[in-house]
Amino acid sequence: MKPLLYSFRRCPYAMRARMALAEAEVAVRLREILLRDKPDHMLALSAKGTVPVLQLPDGTVLDESLEVMDWALAQHDPQGWLAHKDDALIARFDGDFKHHLDRYKYATRYADEAADALAHRAACHAILQDLEPLLKDDWLAGRAAGFTDVAILPFLRQFRIADTGWFDSQMALPNVRAYVLRFLDWPVFTRIMDKYPLWLDSQTEHPFPPLA
Repeated sequence: MKPLLYSFRRCPYAMRARMALAEAEVAVRLREILLRDKPDHMLALSAKGTVPVLQLPDGTVLDESLEVMDWALAQHDPQGWLAHKDDALIARFDGDFKHHLDRYKYATRYADEAADALAHRAACHAILQDLEPLLKDDWLAGRAAGFTDVAILPFLRQFRIADTGWFDSQMALPNVRAYVLRFLDWPVFTRIMDKYPLWLDSQTEHPFPPLA
């Protein structure tokens, strides 16, 4: 029996888990869901109600995206992603950057915090200014991507989407802008962004990863 993966196509956490599973060539049964209509079985596996949720054949449940990445790449890591893992940088993007990103992109959801979207955008921009000099090559890992790239780029993609015109005009961040655009065309990313019918509509599981 293959592992079972609950996923949501546009979720950055689910994206990075899917990229690691695809890179590791770990075949799973994918159930595409909507976060506003979560299956009872997924909630029984993980009360957090977030994706990804990966149930292994022995019943073990992994419900943290970095945990899924670690597990998948421990099975098979053909490009050596695990050798290029910066826990501190990943934690900064999972923590401070994601905090400000949510309040910039979804400011109306945080009205009770008196969120100032532009202030939160500026806080994200400051973090990207620190990232800029680290991008001396195509990827943080050099000429090929590594674990850290895969872990943080889905959040940079989200940040760009919030105001594409503004992001693409940021002349002070040429390396970051090129980094994000490179990611959007990267075959590892485009491969895992196929659209699938929803599990709740079709009750159909999808074989994943798709053929290269």
